[in-house]
Amino acid sequence: MRAAARESIDPAARPVGSTWRIKPVLRLFAFGRRHRALLTVLGSLATAALLAWVLAGRREEFTSALSSVPAWVIAVTVLLQALALVSRSEAWHLTIEAAGGTVSRRVLYRASSVQVLGGTLNSHLGVAARIAALRRSSPDASPQVPTLIAAEFPILAVEAMLAAAASFTLVGPLGLPWWLPIAVLAVFGLASAGLRRLALSEGRKLWRGLAVLRSLHGGSRVIGLVLIAVFAQIFRNWLLLRAVGVDASFFDAIAVLIAVVTLGQLPVGPTVGAAAAVLILGSEGVAATAAAGVLLTVTGTLGGLCFAAWAGADHLWAAARRRQRGRGKDAALPATVPPAPHSDAL
Repeated sequence: MRAAARESIDPAARPVGSTWRIKPVLRLFAFGRRHRALLTVLGSLATAALLAWVLAGRREEFTSALSSVPAWVIAVTVLLQALALVSRSEAWHLTIEAAGGTVSRRVLYRASSVQVLGGTLNSHLGVAARIAALRRSSPDASPQVPTLIAAEFPILAVEAMLAAAASFTLVGPLGLPWWLPIAVLAVFGLASAGLRRLALSEGRKLWRGLAVLRSLHGGSRVIGLVLIAVFAQIFRNWLLLRAVGVDASFFDAIAVLIAVVTLGQLPVGPTVGAAAAVLILGSEGVAATAAAGVLLTVTGTLGGLCFAAWAGADHLWAAARRRQRGRGKDAALPATVPPAPHSDAL
């Protein structure tokens, strides 16, 4: 009778947290994982179409803003992007080393350069490509995949805390309530404290990736490297915004960076720079801010390609060195002396 009574309960009266309400959300996430590339293409096209509609009638202003940027600004912003990638890769090297990995710095940097290709479409694809490249190139020297995934958390935690601390820059442009940055900072502060507590746990491979947080020295080095990467990105934003004629402050450049990172979690692809700039500073001139956003994507891609080109050249040079050492070892081996003929004479 109890079983019959349970079956006769109205579905609308079931608890909110029951499985039948969670399943549609899980199916949605599973669909997103299976069709990530398709969603990225569709999201990029939709965002590009929206930007084209916003820029309708402002084509000359948009092209004028693009052409007004000096070549030295492009060069400096490309170098700043490369600096950010190198600093973040070094922070990743520290977290992996603390987790027990023995991967050399140059091998890890080459694996990190793979993120440039996947990260252009989606940040999650970039991280997955980087971990896969490292495991493929150094399966014995690198930790297991769960540890490599956890090794990203200390870097992400520092970036999230910096974004939360600077989230007040979004209050004016987006009309957010004044207390929201305080709430966000409190949430991320608690999350960081939780990571620190998990870092002290041992046994699971997942928690080994947080080992860098166990010491003040290791954690401070990661924070310093992430700060270099973040400020390089902020300065790049500020240079490009000023170069196209937008009267942007340093805080505006920070707000654009937070918007870029946040929108980068969505399937919007290469249009994320223009969308973030227009979202934050569209009131300063849609055409100019869209031009700055396009240049953010272009210089970011060029900086990433420079990093990837160095990694490819270093890989070829290392392979040539190995072949040269192999030929040197073969040449150093003593020649085989043929045995003396056996005499049957008595």
